Amino acid sequence: MKKMDYASSGVNIAQGDKASRAAYTNAKKTFSSRKGKIGEPFVMDGGFSGALDMGDYLLVQNDDGVGTKMEIAERLKKYDTLGQDLVAMVADDALCVGAEVISLSNTIDTPLVETAAIETLTAGLAECCKAQKIVIPGGEIAELSDALNGMVWNATAIGIVKKEKFITGQNIHPGQKIIGLKGRVLRSNGMTLARKICEEKFGSDWHRHQWRDGQSWGEILLTPSKVFHRTLLDQLVGDFEGERSFPIQGIVHITGGGIPGNLPRILPSGMGAQLHNLHEPHPAIQDLQKIGNLDEEECYRTWHCGTAMMLVVEEEYVEPICQKLNSSDSEIHAILVGEITHEEKLDFVSKFSGRQISF
Repeated sequence: MKKMDYASSGVNIAQGDKASRAAYTNAKKTFSSRKGKIGEPFVMDGGFSGALDMGDYLLVQNDDGVGTKMEIAERLKKYDTLGQDLVAMVADDALCVGAEVISLSNTIDTPLVETAAIETLTAGLAECCKAQKIVIPGGEIAELSDALNGMVWNATAIGIVKKEKFITGQNIHPGQKIIGLKGRVLRSNGMTLARKICEEKFGSDWHRHQWRDGQSWGEILLTPSKVFHRTLLDQLVGDFEGERSFPIQGIVHITGGGIPGNLPRILPSGMGAQLHNLHEPHPAIQDLQKIGNLDEEECYRTWHCGTAMMLVVEEEYVEPICQKLNSSDSEIHAILVGEITHEEKLDFVSKFSGRQISF
């Protein structure tokens, strides 16, 4: 197969980042309208969630969706796990600033309302939200006929955090350590590239082609995202009224753009990281890299490649934090993956080949 990348699959990360910056620039034009009032915005460029000053606490709000993972669910007629993906995308973003998500509203845009599919989607969402102690106060279903080729599912999360517990990354400095938390196959980003590779290799019916161990490619790529929100709140960060078990300097959610697109968002100017012990990419991702003839750099720019969240802490807290998280949930597989450096670049030891790569 010819060499592929995310752009050739139809997604331009650079243009997406440029559009995001433009949107945020316009959003900030509204901030002055709440100057001196309840709900005045807390400006944090590059952060994972927006925050509003509510007096004694900050109200955190962010949006995301399941993306084209929905397309795989529609192919397989399997909708029960997508709720976990939706919660992971918004709740784990809010967690990055130390917020406890208390509510989640969602919108389903569809060319044709299929009651059974929507019932299964929302049942899965409710089950995941209940486990995360998040309520669903409302939502919207819009039938858009010829305007869409398939369903689109997005959500808005609302979280709260006391001001003194807000995580900004401002105290991050060289020498601090980075703990990585293990993800599953993919989250809800980079799915377009994965689907394109499979389609090029196996044809239009790729989702039924066997991957291994009796699973099809569609089934393995539909693996639901790991949700870290409640475990980290309970074990480390503390919910709204809870105590923080350890000082956490920064939290990173590895979604669109991979580690190179997300870790720098919390780093002060002039700093970078050395990542020498990342998690192994899931075997399906290793297979996609080979099938698609992908550069390893492209894999790390597109997918989490095994490490789905990162925590920045002082060295003395690495062992007790990893022990506490792994005792609570062994799937998290918390390990030391690297450290903060003086140089404004990211140096990786690739888990695909073991070679050194830099961003």
